[in-house]
Order: sequence, then C-alpha cells, then structure tokens
Amino acid sequence: MAQLFTKDTQAIFWNNNASAIQRMLDYDYTIKRKTPSVAAIVAPTADAKFQKFFWGPDEIMIPLYKTTAEAKAAQPQADVLLNFASFRTAYDVTMEALELGGFSCIMITAEGIPERLARKMNQTARDAGVIVIGPATVGGIAPGAFKIANVGGTIENIVNSKLHRCGSCGLVTRSGGLFNELSNIISINADGIAEGVAIGGDRFVGSVFIDNLLRMQENPDVKYMLLLGEVGGIEEYKVIEAIKDGRITKPVIGWCIGTIAKHYSAGVQFGHAGASANAERETADAKNKAMAEAGIHVPASFNDLPATIKRVYESLNIAPIAEPEMNVCPKVRRSKQFICTISDDRGDEATYAGFPISSVALPSTGKGIGDVISLLWFKKQYPKWATDFIETVVKTVADHGPAVSGAHNAKVTARAGKSVVESLVTGLLTIGPRFGGAIDGAAEHFKYADDNNMTPAEFLNHMKKLGIPIPGIGHRIKSLKNPDLRVKGLMDYAAEFFPATPLLDYARTVEALTTSKKENLILNVDGTIGILMVDMWRALGYSEEEINEFISSGTLNAFFIVGRSIGFIGHVLDEKRLAMPMYRHPMDDILYDVQMAEEI
Repeated sequence: MAQLFTKDTQAIFWNNNASAIQRMLDYDYTIKRKTPSVAAIVAPTADAKFQKFFWGPDEIMIPLYKTTAEAKAAQPQADVLLNFASFRTAYDVTMEALELGGFSCIMITAEGIPERLARKMNQTARDAGVIVIGPATVGGIAPGAFKIANVGGTIENIVNSKLHRCGSCGLVTRSGGLFNELSNIISINADGIAEGVAIGGDRFVGSVFIDNLLRMQENPDVKYMLLLGEVGGIEEYKVIEAIKDGRITKPVIGWCIGTIAKHYSAGVQFGHAGASANAERETADAKNKAMAEAGIHVPASFNDLPATIKRVYESLNIAPIAEPEMNVCPKVRRSKQFICTISDDRGDEATYAGFPISSVALPSTGKGIGDVISLLWFKKQYPKWATDFIETVVKTVADHGPAVSGAHNAKVTARAGKSVVESLVTGLLTIGPRFGGAIDGAAEHFKYADDNNMTPAEFLNHMKKLGIPIPGIGHRIKSLKNPDLRVKGLMDYAAEFFPATPLLDYARTVEALTTSKKENLILNVDGTIGILMVDMWRALGYSEEEINEFISSGTLNAFFIVGRSIGFIGHVLDEKRLAMPMYRHPMDDILYDVQMAEEI
C-alpha cells in the first residue's frame, strides 16, 4: 500500500471525542472532501443514535453504535479504526477489530499499554497485514486527503503549515508534538509534506520507522523523507540497512533527538517510554553518526535541521505545487434545534424522502398513499405488493361503527360544538393498549414466541405466566362459525402477494389450539395486521432488530391511527351535518350508588 490514506478514506472513531472529530470534519470541509472522514462513532455508553457535528456552516449527523462490530457492519467501507480508548481497554478494542477484519489501519492514542500486550497486539496486526499507528501517538495525515483527529492543530495552523494540500516530503517521527513543529518547519523551508506519521512514543509500537519509510519509497508523491528519531531503541538502524541494500533510494534526512543525554548519568529517560538508551548503540549520538555514515542527510544539530531540509529540497528541483481552492469554516456557527430526514421544503418543490411531491401525488404517477407512507415513515421505496398491503390495512381499520370508544368520544365532542380537529383529537386519545393496541402487542408477542421457537402450548403458558391475554386473539362476536371477513381478506391478500408468511403460519397454529378451547378465540383483525406487518418487513429485508424497533416505537399503532382518523372525521362531519345538539347521557343508563359520606 503506497498511500496510507486517500480522499475517500473513512474511519470508525472509537470513543466519542467530539472536539477531535470536529477538527477532522473541519479539515474535510476545508479541503473539499465529498464525504466526511468519520463514518461512524463507537460510543458504548451512549443512548443516542447519532451526534450532530458541523460541516462548514451546516450540520451533519454521524451515527453512533454500541460496538465496533455494529459500526463495521453498518459502515463496511470504513477501513480505518481510530482507537481513542483508554490504556485499560485499548488493547481489547484493537484485538476485537483485528478479529473482525476489514481494517487496513488502526491508530491507538493510549499511552502505557502493558508491553507484553502491546507486543502481542502489534504482532497480530502485522500477521494480518494491518498497519498500526501507535500506541501513544497523535496519528498521521495525508495532506489534502485525510487527517487523524488533532494532528496539525487548528485549521489556521494547518493552512499555515501547508497541510491542506499534498507536498513532497514524507515525514516520520516518534514525537507527536514535534510532528506539528516539523510540519511547520518543512512548510517554511520546502513545499510541505506528502504524508506524515507519528509512530508513537511507547517502547513497542505497531509500525516502526522502516515500515513507513518503505511505504513512502513507493509513494510517487513523496520525493524525499525526513526521519525524526530519539534516544533509545535501534529502529533507526533498520532504515540504515534498507538504504545500504537499496530498498530505500529516495533522499532521507534524519536526526535523533536526545543528544543531551550524554551530559547526564546513565539511565536517564526522557518523556516517551522508549526514550531511554540501554546501550551505547541506542544513544542519539551513536545513531546520528551511523545515519550520516550511511548517506542520510544529518544536520550538526536540531537547530540546523531547517537549513538541511531547504538544501535537500532545492537540490531535487521539484516543480512548484499549485495552491488548491479551499472552503473557509465560519468563525461563528449555530447548532440547529430540529432535525428532519424525511422531507425537504426548500427549493422549487418540496420532497418526500428525496422525491418531489408531484412525482408521487398525481394520479398519473401510479403511486398511492402506501407509497407516501413508505417514503415518509421508512425512507424506503416499497414494492407495489407492500404499498398495496399498507393501503389495505388503512382501509380495513378506517372505521368500526359509532359505538367504539374513539368514535363515541369524537361524536360527543362534535356535539359540544368543537371543531373537527378538537373532536378528532378526543377520539385519537382513546387509542392505546385496549383500543388499537392489540396490533403492537400481537406483533411483539407472536414474534417473540416465533423467534424463541416456542410451540403453541409453550406460547400459551408463557402468556399465562405474564398474566395477560394473548394480544390479537379473540373476538366478542366473531368465531369459527362466524368468521371476520376483514381477517379473511387480509389473509387472502398475503397468500397471493407476499413472498412468505412465516409468522402468520405460526399464528395459525396458535389459533388452532386456542379455538379448540373456545371457538371465538380466533385470530382477530388487529392480530392479523400486526403479524402480517412483521412478515412484510421480513420479506423486505429488514433485520430482526429493526423490526423490533418498529414495534417498540409504535409504528404498527400508527397504521391504526391513520386509518381510524378517516372514520373519526367521518363521524364528526356526520354529527355536524345532522346538526346534533349537545349530548347528555341518559340517566337510566347510569347505575347510581351514592352513599352518605362518612364523617372523619
């Protein structure tokens, strides 16, 4: 892999570090990326499904997931994991990602992962062909394409350091802090960097100097390389050997910091866990000398590094790089208070889930109310058999006469002189567990039984233990001898048009058992609707988790609400058309049992 990141690279961000993510998105917007570099966030303790971030002056939503597996399954194109877990969990997060597969690069910020675990983790990644940046790193950057978290600092600093577009230098450092400083030095004395990686300060890191420099050797954008090592370790000698045997042919500038260590007693350790020389060969002076002898451009001191960079760069006669157009992030941004993902009323014509209203509303389009519901409720284009079924359900539940609680309330309110809206609302407020709610309950409980492979007898015992009647079973009037034609119509439709009806088939076996006890314990219309809705969603390819979410959120009840609203409005208009007076319930229909109040 010659290029570590491209402008299409997307990452899964483990741990919701909002400021670091926002910096990545600000960089994306500045360099005019088409897609955000963060595709998903793993936030194990979060209850929300997404988090809003700014995208220039606007906002976007980044989805949140509980686990890496869920995030990867939902965003398979994201092949970089940015592991911001603590040192206590960073190892487990990385090993899980390696086991899942599908990642080309994993960056680990945690410092102080136990060395035994770090070595195992790094070897597992190497065996899998996965590049690990870190542990104890700020990450890396491919200027003009992709940057990790806080690398480069603020947008202003990034632009000043020419990190907004590709330069010519391949930069590899141990230090994250000096990475930003060197980016600035290179921008002043040359044309910036083409790729940069801070490999991390722990003693055992995933990708070492030689891994990154060999990749940069193959990257055509990299014309020369700069290695900033430090006291401790022998990784620089691997680079020296690669130069000697011809694997690295591009010019290399090198310097190891920590030359002051010779002025202290033995055993001095600097800031990084690996910055401690345990032998003469590991001292900064020894490594600088060896690099110079191998032909690496080594300055006399760190202060001379800028001049060395300028000299090497100018010797290569690299053509000037054109400055690309950039977006400018606003200084002041205001977060939106509402979010809408189903319709858009901006522009010449409002849209339903991206479709202009005229493309679904006019008779000539061949679309019906089922199509509109599938767009606005589910943001999907359902096939005709499914949209026709939705319309069948809405028409089936539209009304059930004036005696049911909802219609009764609507009629009484209308007779009190209230408006259509007020009267309709009073009827709708009666919809719940006892009126309409059997659709939700039937779907929930029958699906649970089917998912857990319960026999009909086991299901009945399960419901008995719960202490509730089986939702969707039973009717006051209808029975095996007097079947409900609404149920028959729904079942006939499903038999003809549904690809399969596994839950309905299961429910029929339950019905056979319940009607053997009492013939009116039939599968009623609410139960049939709820069960067939589950079969519809399964046939449309929804996951069991998604279907469970539809049920728990009240989606099924919503079909009843829409359909029955038609009937309620009809009853309200009927009352107004007949000019019916204020309603008062007849006294002879009330059981009065009023005792003298007891004195306390």
